[in-house]
Amino acid sequence: MEKLYPLKFQTIFKDKIWGGNKIKTVLEKDFSPLPNCGETWEISGVSGNVSVVNDGDLKGKDLKSLINEYKGKLVGEKVYRKFGDDFPLLIKFIDANDDLSIQVHPDDELGMKRHNSFGKTEMWYVIQADPGSSLISGFNQEVSREKYIEYFEAGKLTDILNREEVNDEDVFFLPAGRVHTIGKGLLIAEIQQTSDITYRIYDFDRVDDKGNKRELHVEEALDAIDYNYYDQYKTNYSRKLNEVVKMVGCQYFTTNKLHFDTNVARDHSNLDCFKILICVEGVLSLEYDQGKIDMKKGDAVLVPATIKKYSLNPSGEFKVLESYIE
Repeated sequence: MEKLYPLKFQTIFKDKIWGGNKIKTVLEKDFSPLPNCGETWEISGVSGNVSVVNDGDLKGKDLKSLINEYKGKLVGEKVYRKFGDDFPLLIKFIDANDDLSIQVHPDDELGMKRHNSFGKTEMWYVIQADPGSSLISGFNQEVSREKYIEYFEAGKLTDILNREEVNDEDVFFLPAGRVHTIGKGLLIAEIQQTSDITYRIYDFDRVDDKGNKRELHVEEALDAIDYNYYDQYKTNYSRKLNEVVKMVGCQYFTTNKLHFDTNVARDHSNLDCFKILICVEGVLSLEYDQGKIDMKKGDAVLVPATIKKYSLNPSGEFKVLESYIE
């Protein structure tokens, strides 16, 4: 059995009707021969889209077979007991060259009942926002199921949805059930439960290159939606240099932001879980007992559960999202 080390995977590129070029121009990932790229899947255990190791002794092996082989050594004993060979998180970059559809994801209970799948709670970190960009998250007023249906059938759904202006480094936490869409002009890092279940509510009457509209899931969405109104949809967090800042903490994942211009030592001795590091700015090296791995903007690295301590050493300044399950 080969020794575990921090793993980088081959990027999975997704052509989308709303995709653009920022995956190439900002993140420097070549998605040719696709005409555009709406999403990259960086770390995925989703069936049919399982990530394959890009380098090192384990190059060419896929994530599912690695979990089967290494079990808790890779993902953590507690995680392995709960999820088995399924990796619990899905890591993506999303480039919205146009508004995505208005959609909602089911929670665990509904996801299991309907699709034998976990639900989809997710978070977005905005890497880059064009001036005037916005997105939709939740409702802008108290809404009942009946009121929602009334506005939807009248073609006025967007009147009751909460639209937020967005800037670089904004964070949005989206529990399952929250109606949402990513708006035009946003490049986002997404951390989510492993699930590919999306109920598309409204798609702005778009058609693909063959003149076909995409499928909607209007009825399915009704039982999935959280109709509550919340007074805060954007996540407030402290934007401090040289400090580990916790941005999101929920049962599905915890995500910290590390913005440093100096070396930072990380000690996860008390954590029985893998760590995911997503570089959203800068260049650095991840150093651990057995060696080091270079990282740059657009890289996502899976640090095995057995590697408890590592240091991040920058060339200048870096911003890294660090995620795990507590």
